[in-house]
Amino acid sequence: MQMFIDGAWHPSESGATQPVIDPRSGEVIDTVPNGTDKDADLAVQSAHRAFDLWRKTPMAARVKLVKSLASAMRAEAEQIGQALHRELGRPLPACQQEVMRASDLLDIYAEEGLRIQGSFSIGSPQGEKTMVTREPVGVVVAITPFNYPLNLLMFKLGAALVAGCTVVAKPSADTPMSTLLLADLFHRTGLPPGVFNVVTGAGRAIGEVLVNHPIPRKIAFTGGTAAGKAIAAAAVQTMKRVTLELGGQSAALVCSDANIAKAAEAIARHGFANSGQFCYRVNRVYVEDAVYDDFLSQLLPHVQALRLAPAGGEGDLGPLVNEKIYANSALQVDDAREKGARILCGGARQTGTGFDGGYYYQPTVIADADHGMLVLTEETFGPVLGICRVKTCWEGLRHANANRYGLAGFVFTRDLARGLALCEGLEAGSVWLNDIQRSSHYEPFGGVKESGLGREKGRYGVESYLEYKTMYLAYEVPE
Repeated sequence: MQMFIDGAWHPSESGATQPVIDPRSGEVIDTVPNGTDKDADLAVQSAHRAFDLWRKTPMAARVKLVKSLASAMRAEAEQIGQALHRELGRPLPACQQEVMRASDLLDIYAEEGLRIQGSFSIGSPQGEKTMVTREPVGVVVAITPFNYPLNLLMFKLGAALVAGCTVVAKPSADTPMSTLLLADLFHRTGLPPGVFNVVTGAGRAIGEVLVNHPIPRKIAFTGGTAAGKAIAAAAVQTMKRVTLELGGQSAALVCSDANIAKAAEAIARHGFANSGQFCYRVNRVYVEDAVYDDFLSQLLPHVQALRLAPAGGEGDLGPLVNEKIYANSALQVDDAREKGARILCGGARQTGTGFDGGYYYQPTVIADADHGMLVLTEETFGPVLGICRVKTCWEGLRHANANRYGLAGFVFTRDLARGLALCEGLEAGSVWLNDIQRSSHYEPFGGVKESGLGREKGRYGVESYLEYKTMYLAYEVPE
């Protein structure tokens, strides 16, 4: 495949390419251009030209087109889902579900666009009026990760399009194909050339060019905390806005009065979804001593029932996307084992027919974890869950907050007053009480501390792509 710039396919200026690997088998399934600074500039200039037209397109017309884009995504969900399945390795039904969920968010952003309003002060003197309006930020650079490449792209792209911004997207080198297919689909559906461009290449090389380019006015990034800090430091040199959704090491608190069966099911379901490759998953669990053994006994069957899907086969979980992501899970499990934790299930690479070519790690539960172990202190981003015994839920709360991340938190207790107090006490951007649902497309999503800056989704997402403008009007009052 090639890059998609100004409504057409483009090779890299250098002619260089890089492979796209199927993580289930290790086979090369396609190549994409290894973009250069000239390619980045070409895409930015295209978006800059398109911005003048797109920003002047009436909101009602933008919304109508954006809704058409959402419908087109649903119509081609099978094809796009297949590409995502090949490049990510996640089971096909979950990939197609991601396409549908991303299209739903696009519709929601369109609805929110129609509700954006300015204001007209009534407190001005006679002959004067003050108007506060909203204008699109400008060209946006959207840098997205591999784990949910379409949904996390839509966090940014959908909001930017509705706000009147144009976009240059840089997908992960692991999962570029689904984003490129989406760009082509949107162009065929009627999105003007240059409004949505996609460049590919090594993250640091082309990403630094985009971040430092003088034309874009906003960087929207989802990825690692170290990279997010570097982007923020670079963006301030040209005073670009940033939205950063970064790492997480989210904690769950299980109180002694909790519905243990419900807690065990929810934590297993959420903690191992997408093979643990998402930032707000349950990473560590603090369980009160009185129910510690009961919780483990009820958690374990849920985890042991999860099936890894081999290359060409079916199952619940796919492989980890690459060697680096795999190595982190292996490192944390080995670290916990060496320091005295119990590995209740998993704890090794999955091998055998259909598995040997990919980075498959068994779903793993680590019991008796402590804070000298990496699994309770650093993000795992894999199918590994650390369980820690605490005397009280308040001790668990202290441990949960004694961490540089603050993306999500989870509380299980039948006592509503205690539950609300714990939810309020957790230093996190989103908190769940007594169940774990998907984050709502209507509500703000993002983190505190080193988990990021800003919020995405719902009206909050659209507003982050708009600038306030105050206009002072004077006129002669007829006598």
